[in-house]
Amino acid sequence: MPLNIPNLLTWLRILLIPVFAAVYYLPAEWLHPHLVNLTATLVFAVAAVTDWLDGYLARALNQTSAFGAFLDPVADKLMVAAALIILVKLDRVPALIALVIVGREITISALREWMAGIGQRSSVAVSFIGKLKTTAQMVAILLLLYHDPISPVFDTHLWGIWLIYIAAILTLWSMVYYLRKAVPQALAGK
Repeated sequence: MPLNIPNLLTWLRILLIPVFAAVYYLPAEWLHPHLVNLTATLVFAVAAVTDWLDGYLARALNQTSAFGAFLDPVADKLMVAAALIILVKLDRVPALIALVIVGREITISALREWMAGIGQRSSVAVSFIGKLKTTAQMVAILLLLYHDPISPVFDTHLWGIWLIYIAAILTLWSMVYYLRKAVPQALAGK
């Protein structure tokens, strides 16, 4: 495992997951509910920024590695799954939406692993729709974690719910896209 800045940022993202989750389990008298939401949102936002930053730095500093390529998507999926589990528990996201998103992540991770095993990983490389899905998903999660209205005009929960539904639709669309890319390989018996 190469110890470089991008990999350290990925490890930081993984270490932030229990910190993020613990905020919701602090004794009620320690933090006002608004501060719980704000703190969790900020921790998740820092983790989301490290997701972008580690990839950027890996390319810019020429510090890409097989280990980093493996660990980065694992960290992303763990972070999103933890946030969705908490949001379901808080009754801010329907369980079905969380299942769709987490189920897709597991399916596509397995598909990418299989495609890499047969030397075809590039055929299921991240697409524009996958990036769009990730953006909608991350913004939705941030809004739903914050939960409190920012103003009478901007209801974070309402916007977060709309975006998480859009993210779920994009999740299914991108899953179909990736599966269609893999079908020729499966039919070829590889």
